[in-house]
Amino acid sequence: MIEDQDFIKTCDVPGPTKEAIRAIILYKSDVKDTDNVVDIGCGTGGITCEFAQRAKSVTSIDINPQAIEITKKNLKKFGLENNTTLIQDDGENAVKNIDNIDIAIIGGSGKKLENILEIVNTKLNPKGRIIITAILVDTKVEAVNKLKELNYNPKIMEVNISKGRVLDRGIMMMSENPIAIITAKKR
Repeated sequence: MIEDQDFIKTCDVPGPTKEAIRAIILYKSDVKDTDNVVDIGCGTGGITCEFAQRAKSVTSIDINPQAIEITKKNLKKFGLENNTTLIQDDGENAVKNIDNIDIAIIGGSGKKLENILEIVNTKLNPKGRIIITAILVDTKVEAVNKLKELNYNPKIMEVNISKGRVLDRGIMMMSENPIAIITAKKR
């Protein structure tokens, strides 16, 4: 796993997704070295970098040109640019042109989550996996309802990672990146 502090970051681009969250996403994805992964809403590229180390190919999408630039810098920093493609576009538009998806990770949907899920459903290989990260309750409900409508059996977990900070009089726990991880497998 790449440590959080090793990523190049900027105030203008969200991320990276915290290390513990990335570890859970990797575990839940059951990624293999034959998988083609799509990361929609890649931000600084934390998830992209982790999957680039493990998958056959990773296509990362973000509408924000600064996000694509930071992701490119992180991929280069870690020597992971060989099996990755970066697309600066709206997730809904970009995923229309991608076939042969084994794992779709949706972290940013620009209020188009339902449309993106419909398109991903048509592009997802048999036994393909969808992983959605969500911080808003509305997004969690929208994701679960749409996945059920598309005949998936979604599973949701709420993850709150806290790290300890040692003080003179004890240890204070500080919450980092509370997030829901929604997973579903194509039947």
